[in-house]
Formats: sequence, C-alpha cells, structure tokens
Amino acid sequence: MFLWRTLRDEWRGIIVDPVRRLRRRGPAALSLAFLAAFGVIFFHAIAQHATGATAVRLLGGVYADLPLWLALLRTPVSLYVPALDLPVWAGITQLFLAFALAELALGRRRTLFISYATTLAGTLTVRVMLAIGPGRHGIGLPPEIGQVLDTGPSAAVVGLFTYISVVRRAPIVFALTGGSMVWESIAVPNLAGREHLIAIATAIVLALVHERRRRRPPADLTPPPRSIALDTPPSMSRDRPFLLT
Repeated sequence: MFLWRTLRDEWRGIIVDPVRRLRRRGPAALSLAFLAAFGVIFFHAIAQHATGATAVRLLGGVYADLPLWLALLRTPVSLYVPALDLPVWAGITQLFLAFALAELALGRRRTLFISYATTLAGTLTVRVMLAIGPGRHGIGLPPEIGQVLDTGPSAAVVGLFTYISVVRRAPIVFALTGGSMVWESIAVPNLAGREHLIAIATAIVLALVHERRRRRPPADLTPPPRSIALDTPPSMSRDRPFLLT
C-alpha cells in the first residue's frame, strides 16, 4: 500500500498536474523546452563542419584551465553544446522532457535558474578539484583534466529532475535519476560523473531552501492596536481642576 500510494502521488505531482497546465495553457507553455532542444540541434548541426566547430568551440567551449571570466561567459552557451561522448538524440529527448516538466511545474524563471545554477556549480567545483590536485582522498583531479571539454546539458537535466523530485516529494523519480547518476559515477568515474554528483547536491540544497522558505509563516503585517485616548473636557483638565460651585 505504501508503494502504491507513493506511485499514485508521484503520478499526480509529476505527470497529471503538468499535463493539466499544458492543456490549459497550450503549446506556449513549453516554449523553453522547445528552445533548449532547438539550441542543442542547432549547435550540433553547425559543429559538423570545420568552421562551425571552431565557432562552437569559441562560443561555448568550456575548459577548466580557461580564465574564470571567459568560462563564465561561455557557460550559458555550453548548455546547448552537445557533449562529444554522449549520443545527441538521446540527450535531446532527456533535455526536452526535463525542461518541459520543469517549465510546467516550476515556471520558466525557476527552471532557468536551476539549470544554470547546477551547471555552474559543476564547472566551478572542477576548478576547486584541480586546485586540490590528485591524491587527496580521491577529491582532487590531475592537471590534464583542465584540457577536457566540459559542455552539454546533462548536469542541468540531472539538476532539474532532482529538484522536481524533492519539491514534489517523489522518491521513486529521485532514485531513478539521482540514484542512477550516483551509480554511473561509481561504475565509470570521469569528469561528467563528478559534475552530475555536484549538480544533484546543488539541486537538493536549492530545493530544501525553497521548501523552508515556503513553509515559513508570513510576517504579521497588521498594525498594533492603538490606545484609545479619551478627550478630556477643558473643564476637567489637569491644569484647571473641576470645581463644584
């Protein structure tokens, strides 16, 4: 019964509610998801040519040994640059599904914020791992990792699924997305696996902060009651005592 109730609640929170919003608002509710999928397709298409590949690398190619300001400028574009070691069309399907559910459940602004924050957290943490260096309890990375191309929307996809599963209280979705990424990072340790773990941790923290702020009781804005002042007649004022005549 517990498993059935969990599946029923997750089906309502993850699928039914977003579908109702989609029916009410129409295809325009998925504009961000369509834009993200089109961006990956566009950059993948122009990267098939030498000139286009150079342009993609200059616009969205992020490496850990780049100057920080340049990496920050390229990070938003790197979300749409497909990773070289991942199948493009499978990644586009996951990307569209993640952005579609997030856009319907969270709104566009929060979807953009979560996707960028999780991606940026992974990019910056890799620099910290490189500064630590190899051989430090498995946390540090060797210097050659700084030359590895760090692009793709996978961290944003993992972050969005994790965030939705936390705020919608969906442990099964969390296990299928976050748990699979944890297992993948253990089975095949690489740079992408570490960034996925960082994206999961960042999404969990952001979701918990949001839930705590949402549960916080609103501040009481009602003004304090004013004291009732009775007007004293002039004849009964303190400087002129009332005299009976």
